[in-house]
Amino acid sequence: MRKLIQPPPWSFYLADPEPLTAVAALEANLTIVLHNAQAHTLGAGDIALIKGGEYTIADSPATPCQVIVRNGHKYVTGAGDGNAVVDQMSAPRTFGDDQPSAITMLHGIYELHGSAGDRLLELLPAITTVPAGPRTRPLLELLAAEAARDEPGQDAVLQRFLDLILVIALRSWGTKTGSRPVGWLGAIADPAIGRALASLHADPQHGWTTAMLANQVGMSRAAFCARFAGLVGEPPMAYLIGWRMTLAADKLRNTDATVAAVAREVGYDNAFSFSTAFKRVRGQSPMNWRRGSGTGEGR
Repeated sequence: MRKLIQPPPWSFYLADPEPLTAVAALEANLTIVLHNAQAHTLGAGDIALIKGGEYTIADSPATPCQVIVRNGHKYVTGAGDGNAVVDQMSAPRTFGDDQPSAITMLHGIYELHGSAGDRLLELLPAITTVPAGPRTRPLLELLAAEAARDEPGQDAVLQRFLDLILVIALRSWGTKTGSRPVGWLGAIADPAIGRALASLHADPQHGWTTAMLANQVGMSRAAFCARFAGLVGEPPMAYLIGWRMTLAADKLRNTDATVAAVAREVGYDNAFSFSTAFKRVRGQSPMNWRRGSGTGEGR
């Protein structure tokens, strides 16, 4: 999390391709220009989630780039070899020149790891905006104040604020007219299908069937299956298999658990049936997936 304070005219190019970032303007408008030249204006108190990184933040789209932010450092453009670092820190995580006319921005990075993070990113548009409101303004003020503090546990506090911003942004996106999120993200808002998804996410190793889920939410099997497929984009059991393979892929990448142990953790009685399902979904065996992720030999 960084707080940037800059008097106009100013323009920063964010060169690090982070999976997901949040940008907020506190006192005045700013412009975000994506790598495809699409421009978006944020008003004071607005929040934007940006997928993929590499974009420009400026007071105006007409302002030429002055600073490049790369690997967490700021570099002045046109400074010869490009190595003129200008990290002016007035407080912890606070950069810039705090003049009376300065604009304050917040810039936070989400560390989304593994296949579970990829599932969320696949559903998001290039940029998601949240208009200023009574719920976002106090949050941004607290976040701005906390960003400049240097106390024990500060990073954990800031991360929780960023998590809250992510939830609020997704809710806002989902309630916009004509922009209902696709897939499971949009289906969560449906009372019946949302409950079913919550059950699958909370207990993926359970021996779920479509009939069990339908009974749990008080629907007939046929009506539930049709509604689930219509909202999520695939039948309930196909979704469950995909979610199990997502969890398994991360376990194979990040732990030393055997393939048999991973199979049991995601609801399979034996490694053979799990490996068959994994290869069908991921295009390679669990052992090859583990080898390719650099965590050692498969077992």
